[in-house]
Amino acid sequence: MKKKAINLFKNFRFEGITKRWIINIIGVVFLFLIIVFVVAAVSIKMYYYSSVESILSSGASTTAVSYFSANLDSGTSLESSAALFMDSYSYKDKTTLWVLDNEGNVIASSNGFAEESAEMPDYDAALTDDSGYSRYVGRINSGGAKVMAITRAIHNSEGKIVGAVRVMTSIKEIDRQIRNLILMIFLSLLIVFAIILFSNIFFIRSIIIPLREITNTTKEISGGNLDVRIEKKYDDEIGDLSDSINSMAADISTADKMKNDFISTISHELRTPLTSIKGWGETLLFGIDKEHDQITAKGLQIIVSEAGRLEGFVEELLDFSRLQSGRMTLRLMKTDVFAELDETVFTFRERAMREGIEVKYSIPDFPAPANADPNRLKQVFMNILDNALKYSKIQSKIFVKAEFSELDGKDAVKISIADQGCGISKEDLPHVKEKFYKANAAVRGSGIGLAVTNEIISLHNGRLEIDSEENKGTLVTIYLPVDSVPTKKEIDMSESKSDEVTDEDINLKGNHFDE
Repeated sequence: MKKKAINLFKNFRFEGITKRWIINIIGVVFLFLIIVFVVAAVSIKMYYYSSVESILSSGASTTAVSYFSANLDSGTSLESSAALFMDSYSYKDKTTLWVLDNEGNVIASSNGFAEESAEMPDYDAALTDDSGYSRYVGRINSGGAKVMAITRAIHNSEGKIVGAVRVMTSIKEIDRQIRNLILMIFLSLLIVFAIILFSNIFFIRSIIIPLREITNTTKEISGGNLDVRIEKKYDDEIGDLSDSINSMAADISTADKMKNDFISTISHELRTPLTSIKGWGETLLFGIDKEHDQITAKGLQIIVSEAGRLEGFVEELLDFSRLQSGRMTLRLMKTDVFAELDETVFTFRERAMREGIEVKYSIPDFPAPANADPNRLKQVFMNILDNALKYSKIQSKIFVKAEFSELDGKDAVKISIADQGCGISKEDLPHVKEKFYKANAAVRGSGIGLAVTNEIISLHNGRLEIDSEENKGTLVTIYLPVDSVPTKKEIDMSESKSDEVTDEDINLKGNHFDE
């Protein structure tokens, strides 16, 4: 039973629909049961006390009072009438009867003795009340037994109060019975509430848990995992929803495969003619007299340039196709990460200079040996530098800083590339690594580059971080594991290659972004 209860509450979270259900349904049931309990408790107490009051009222009835009044009128004293009345009193075993004078003194008692110091608020009330009747529930005196007492005033023929009849009984046993009954009702309602609670939790689990699984599955599907499916556990609306989502995922998977096959086919088909166009353009450009045929030379330059741009776009599509199908692989070999970065920056610097952008570059004068794919690393560096250039303003700067660091407690290199461009909004920043996502549609590009870059870095067991502030710039940080790093002493004694790039330069809060 304990194990079943534990399993019932497993994965149970008080949030969402579960929270609303518990508050609305269980809350209403709980409030209803409290009302039932209170009404039942009050009703039981009233019933028992009314029964006791009926018995007491029979002793202090109007008939008894009339008896004393008649005897007084015939000349019999109150004491004599009380003695005769006690002999005929039939509830001696259940109650105690007192006959009191008009000063509150007990002149006769059915049990033979009286509490002289007993509290009698009912007696005082009966003497002042027009009905001449009063009921009291309480203790005879401090620390005494709890009783119920009824007092009825005795009048003579002139209407003057000459005494009173007071009937009492202990209600200790009655209160105990009332408590036992109330406890039984409480336990019964508690069991009913527990049954309702457990049945509702079971019902919630049968709906919320499958819905949560459906939600997680749809998130995976939206994240690109089209092979995930929902296990159908119930043959109802939840089961139908699971079937619909599974069917939708299968259709999307089929359509996605067709799209990837189409992209792969088109990319391969375009690759060959573009290579030919670029090759023949370069050949013709090399063979003409550029001074005498400037228009032809300019046209051939455009052909070669645009063919090269299209060739790069086709390569991106091919990489995307490999990424989607899981066919992107690395040709690993011993590689100096800093050497590959150095070559890429050297190639990129001239292009940036032509576009009015200054590149400041700092790299340690040490190798960074790693088991990596040098061509893919160059592709990563070029993609990020190309993005920095595309989004930079004229006469701004791009900062590249390489240094040794750690990644998950292991030796690594940290490469930071910061620009002074338009930056990325907070809304767009979480999505920039997604396929085909473009934060700025006005800038050329396919939106594939960063997705491919992130995948290549992940295949190298590295990490890509992007931070940006709108209208200030963007900082891209690459962490790549390496085989070894020099000691701090060796680094301090060495000199960096090229320009000196400080931490302030690559900090988005740095002053250089305000230049």
